[in-house]
Amino acid sequence: MQIIRLILGKLILLGNWIFTPQSLKRDPALQAAVDQQAASLALYQYEACPFCVKVRRSMKRQGLTIVTRDVKRSENAKDELLAGGGNLKVPCLRIDQGEQDYEWMYESEDIIQYLEARFAAAEA
Repeated sequence: MQIIRLILGKLILLGNWIFTPQSLKRDPALQAAVDQQAASLALYQYEACPFCVKVRRSMKRQGLTIVTRDVKRSENAKDELLAGGGNLKVPCLRIDQGEQDYEWMYESEDIIQYLEARFAAAEA
C-alpha cells in the first residue's frame, strides 16, 4: 500500500508541475498589499495530498504567497496543527486574527472559497 501511495503521490506532483496554472498579474503596489494580507495566513498540508494540491493551485492562480507547512515532514507543524486546530487533517488554513487568536479552516473547498472571497477585490 505504501508503494502505491508513493507512486500516486509522485504522479500527482508530476501532473501539478506539468500543468502549473498561470498566476494573476497585479500592479506591483496592489500585489504588495495582497502579500501583506496573505502574511497572516498559513497552509498546513502534505506535499502530495490531492486536496492540498488543489488549494495550492488555487493560491497560484490567485497570485497569493501563503506560507505552507508540511505536517508530514515537520514535527513542529504537526504539533501546531494539533494544538491549534485540534485535528490532524489537511489541508488546513490558519487565519491570524491578531493577539495570538487564530481561526483554523479545514476542507479544501472552504479554503478556496475563503481565499477567492477575501482577495477578489484585489484582482487587476
